[in-house]
Amino acid sequence: MTYTFFDFLQLIGSLGIFIYGMKVFSDGLQKVAGSRLRSILKGMTTTRMKGILTGFGATTITQSSTTTTVMVVSFVNAGLITFIESTGVIMGANIGTTVTAWMVSIFGFKMNITPIAVSLIGIFFPFMFFGKEKYRHLAESMIGFGILFIGLEFIKNAVPDIQDNPEMFVFLDSFTGFGFASILLFIGVGTILTLLTQSSSAATAITLVMLFQGWIDFPIAAAMILGENIGTTITANIAALIGNVHAKRAARFHLIFNLVGVTWMLMVLTPFLVGIDNVMQFFLSEPGSVFDLDQASRANATLALSLFHTTFNVFNVILLFALVPRIIKFVEHIQTDKKDMDSPFRLKYISAGLMSSSELSIAQAHKEIEQFARLIEKMHFSFEGLFFKKQKKQEKFLEKIKKREQITDNIELEVAEYLTRISSFNLSEYATRRIRAMHSMINDLERVGDIYFQMSKTFEQMQTEDISLPQEAVREIGELLDLIHNAIQLVRENLDKSNGQVNLDRAILIEQKIDDMRDQLKEKHYQRLEKGEYSTKEGVMFLDYLSRLEKIGDHLFNVNEAIAGRKVKSAYREVIESGP
Repeated sequence: MTYTFFDFLQLIGSLGIFIYGMKVFSDGLQKVAGSRLRSILKGMTTTRMKGILTGFGATTITQSSTTTTVMVVSFVNAGLITFIESTGVIMGANIGTTVTAWMVSIFGFKMNITPIAVSLIGIFFPFMFFGKEKYRHLAESMIGFGILFIGLEFIKNAVPDIQDNPEMFVFLDSFTGFGFASILLFIGVGTILTLLTQSSSAATAITLVMLFQGWIDFPIAAAMILGENIGTTITANIAALIGNVHAKRAARFHLIFNLVGVTWMLMVLTPFLVGIDNVMQFFLSEPGSVFDLDQASRANATLALSLFHTTFNVFNVILLFALVPRIIKFVEHIQTDKKDMDSPFRLKYISAGLMSSSELSIAQAHKEIEQFARLIEKMHFSFEGLFFKKQKKQEKFLEKIKKREQITDNIELEVAEYLTRISSFNLSEYATRRIRAMHSMINDLERVGDIYFQMSKTFEQMQTEDISLPQEAVREIGELLDLIHNAIQLVRENLDKSNGQVNLDRAILIEQKIDDMRDQLKEKHYQRLEKGEYSTKEGVMFLDYLSRLEKIGDHLFNVNEAIAGRKVKSAYREVIESGP
């Protein structure tokens, strides 16, 4: 036996270079794709077939089905896509992940790509110093591509040769003679290998090297591929542990979908592999079966394994496509909803895409803005709860405000993207004005959400530093909050009316009352400060609440102006001068 511990360390190092190259390649591609990748995932999931194409494309770009599925789980958790929409993307990701196997098989075993890989690094390395970020990201991906294949070459050279080290394979051979039990065993090996590498693409590449070097035969390699299909679902399930019920369902669907696929493949594995062998012999000029791993046929065996990987995943999608609704029901049964805790915070009206006409699409967007205003009112109630509810509930209110502020960011982004898509059509002047007004509304409502969150952080700081305002100051904040609530209610009432039919007189009066109360409370603040009724720090925090609440009033007034479709600065002055 000639294989030493130092040789083993070289093998581990080679594997590290390969996985690092794959990570750099994947990260670089994702940076090149930029926000377009997320836009594709969010915008092309309206049907299951579109979702499959989207999942395939995204995984081909990222070179990692794990990245795609974890991204999908995060989108479902944020409410950007539904659990049902995510199923198509997950199925497409299963097919997309097979592209890496083909790339490794063709470039890594059928041709000597190492000189090309080194040359590629030489060509793109200077781009790392370019001023444009796009060129640096492109260089990063190409350098990662080169490192990947250099690592693969190192792995091939570091793997012990069977002829020189026969003792090393006695142990491995002892597990391959149990027929179907051996297949099950190596499915487990493939699953564990994927968990250890945290990448099904890396695990697949290792399996291809083991097959090429003659460590394992073709059926055992196929079993490991099946195990890697199961292992790739684990990372998404781990990511979903901290997500809501819809994110958990997306991850569970991926696991169950792949488990069902592996189950039916086990029933037909032998004839299926024979069919793959026949296809390979038909299309390749070299004679010999992939089941007979002589030196000449090993490279062809890696191609056959890639063909098995792709064919299995494509057939799995085709066979289970019609059964997806049943799998969804099963997943919903085992992963039950927890009512309010995991309610699906997502768009309710525009998730299906544009309507048959621009006017209908604008109407759908208007409904989403009504939902947005309702969410802002909930944030207002939560902030009131911080000051006027029992102390043991304050942590719950802080968490609600934080969660809802994140939702307001998502809503603004999604509605803005939808409105932009509507704008691409030939619109009337009236429709164009409405869309611009809606952009203004969602921007102001999102800013209101931000301000409530900022005030909740100020309250949290007061708790941490054991700062409390006098009861009189708390009561004054409550009075100002009542006026703000009146403004929110008026926004919701006006949103229920048709655009252009809104009477802004009441909005102007409420805004003036908010400004007047802000001025009065500032005067009382200075009096308390002069009398030493509270510290300077307490006074600063009180003023912070006043200015932020008044700013909320300004944003809400802007929303009312946008609903009415006109600016009323001159009318504002006239009403102020005439009085209520």
